[in-house]
Amino acid sequence: MKITVGGLTYSWVDSWAQVPVTESSRLGWAHHGVVVAHNGEVITFHPGDPTVLGFNAGGALVRSWDAPVVEAHGMALATDGSTEFLWIADPGAKRDPAIGYQYQPGPRAGQVIKFHLSGKVAMKLARPALPVYGSGTYSPTSVTVFPQRHGGAGDVWVADGYGESYVHRYSGSGDYLGSINGEEGRAGRFNCPHAVFADTRKTDPELYIADRTNRRVQVFDTDGRFKRSFGADFLTSPSAFAVSGDYLFIAELRGRLAVLDREDRLVGYLGADPVIADVERGSPTDPPAWPNRQGPDGGLVRPGGLKPGKFNSPHGVAADGHGNLFVVEWLIGGRYTKLVKS
Repeated sequence: MKITVGGLTYSWVDSWAQVPVTESSRLGWAHHGVVVAHNGEVITFHPGDPTVLGFNAGGALVRSWDAPVVEAHGMALATDGSTEFLWIADPGAKRDPAIGYQYQPGPRAGQVIKFHLSGKVAMKLARPALPVYGSGTYSPTSVTVFPQRHGGAGDVWVADGYGESYVHRYSGSGDYLGSINGEEGRAGRFNCPHAVFADTRKTDPELYIADRTNRRVQVFDTDGRFKRSFGADFLTSPSAFAVSGDYLFIAELRGRLAVLDREDRLVGYLGADPVIADVERGSPTDPPAWPNRQGPDGGLVRPGGLKPGKFNSPHGVAADGHGNLFVVEWLIGGRYTKLVKS
């Protein structure tokens, strides 16, 4: 099956990643990211277990290791010298099938960790000592690094999307440098800054923030100064970013990828399912129990009838050096799709 938008055409490869079939892979509620290493390896996470998974271009599992995280909700790759590292933003909570897919009670142990690709921990970032965290929750959802080779300073930015809706800045050595919450700019306060992304397509790199509940993207410079906001008229649920060539791909949780040009203009949507994408969550026409469905006993189960060519709930997106896209979705059992560029 082929899907198109603008002048772009992709072949849809369903169930691309060969995730080992176990009870936890069938029942775990996937809620993770995806990245592509310099060697083409696609790195993502297990639906139920705290395990990092690496796949080759054909979808065969070539690497796996257990990580001291609850969920690899946000993932990023960055190179220090000649060594590539994996960053994981862990919100510290995951829906548990053993308790009806509720979150475990108690405080969230959110964290951001830098790993060697072997799985060895290289660094942990300290939670900022801000007054808001005296009684508030720290639950980071995304991390990105501004590479020096593209004009950045190696700074690390962390989105506390499920906590207090702040975005924090660290030096490459892990020192806390400051925070923003959207009040610095004309667009206003963040509401679930779900993803941060270092965009290096232009001469001056920029920080893109998926201000998800506000249904928009806010853009800042590498020092955290507001530049612009866009998308309120064509985005519903921006959740993750990837770049391929001049195009920006935004994973929208509401059933599609939004494709933008170099000037942040909408080119169109890929894999849009109108049953999901064109309604408000919680409206009378919203699919019951989305992104899953209700089973005969009233409990949540994986949705049946997932359609090739139509997304259900894209949560993460990445692009390789050939322009192919990899999309991971938020639902029981996960869904790993490859879009092969024609």
